[in-house]
Amino acid sequence: MSSSQTSPVTRRRSIRQSRRSPYPSRSTRKTTLPSARTKSTSPYDRAFQQHLIDHHVLPDGYEYPNGHLPPEPENMEEIRQALARRRASLSPSRFTNEDFRRFKRQHRTAQGEPAVLSDVVPILEGDQDKRNAARDNAFRNLEHLTDDTLVPGKPDLYYGARPEQLNPDVRSALSGQIVPTAQEELPIAPNFFLEVKGPGASAEVAPRQVCYDGALGARGIQSLQSYGEAEKVYDNKAYTLTCYYMGGVLGIYTSHPIPPLHPGGQPGFVTTEVKQYLLTADVENFRQGAAAYRNGIDWAKLQRDEAINRANERAKQAVQAVQAVGGASHFPGPSPDVDVKVNLSSAISASNATVNGVTNMLMPASQDVSSYEPDVFADEPSTSLPFPNALAPSHAVESPSLLSQENIIHRN
Repeated sequence: MSSSQTSPVTRRRSIRQSRRSPYPSRSTRKTTLPSARTKSTSPYDRAFQQHLIDHHVLPDGYEYPNGHLPPEPENMEEIRQALARRRASLSPSRFTNEDFRRFKRQHRTAQGEPAVLSDVVPILEGDQDKRNAARDNAFRNLEHLTDDTLVPGKPDLYYGARPEQLNPDVRSALSGQIVPTAQEELPIAPNFFLEVKGPGASAEVAPRQVCYDGALGARGIQSLQSYGEAEKVYDNKAYTLTCYYMGGVLGIYTSHPIPPLHPGGQPGFVTTEVKQYLLTADVENFRQGAAAYRNGIDWAKLQRDEAINRANERAKQAVQAVQAVGGASHFPGPSPDVDVKVNLSSAISASNATVNGVTNMLMPASQDVSSYEPDVFADEPSTSLPFPNALAPSHAVESPSLLSQENIIHRN
């Protein structure tokens, strides 16, 4: 047989090969798709929640296999009282029944997440300082929370601090913990988040997003609180709030860090429900829920600003300590990946002993929860002024003991 001729068997084999499906076989799909999924696991995947649990990031209502429960934040009652304060902007004279009916119409006609964000959320928020807010940005600059297999967090809306509030050296040192995106002008150290869902959305996704967003925010605040400390701060208090709005329901949750399960391990994070509000039920329900949401934004700002002020003060003390012994005027901050920085700790310890004139941080006086409160952002300018050199905080703070976790934060 010549080389130009083929046998009938060869021709039949060639025809079968030409008719094969262009798609991978079942056996091929089994070996390729799982590896692809592990590189981009998202809250829309059923395995997402278990993945978080496996890495000690715990959803609301979680119970350990031995029946024990994760700790609730010790300041939960304080948070509930802060959120329960009524707002002047939601008094009957300023938010009328007609305003509530308009909210319900917007809720009914919003057919997707973009419509909810543009038409419904503004009524819920009222007047806010938009310089501290950003929308729909993937947190690609943050270090991975677990094992590099999750998609970056991407809350629909978040509130953080203006970058110039924080010492540039601290901002650089903690970038992977507190600077969400490469757009450096966007808010940093976010600790208030909102996720929204349109009609027909899965009820399972929003709680997963709440758990994930909250852990990222709580980790960032913890990194600010721990800046210059020999060990990470674990005071079992929450300084981060995460919300979701879905089907007329507003859910508000805290997230707070807990120590690692094993020495040298990564910290855990616990999500705890504060309260849920059915905003579409009646005007009074809306007033209560919207007040809690707006108060939550204000409360989160107070916690964020205090953490930033303390980090700035430690950086300032470190520079002064180095200058006092004839060192360079520039003193770099610690890396967030290393718990102990001997040189920075020594500098701050020395500065705590030598720098005088530091007073207690001024905290707002408690207010009567039975009366309507003025809206901070609607009626007053922000009290957190940018630092010209990011070394002089807008509030004086009490110089913390370097190794005492109990004396680090006084928010009661």
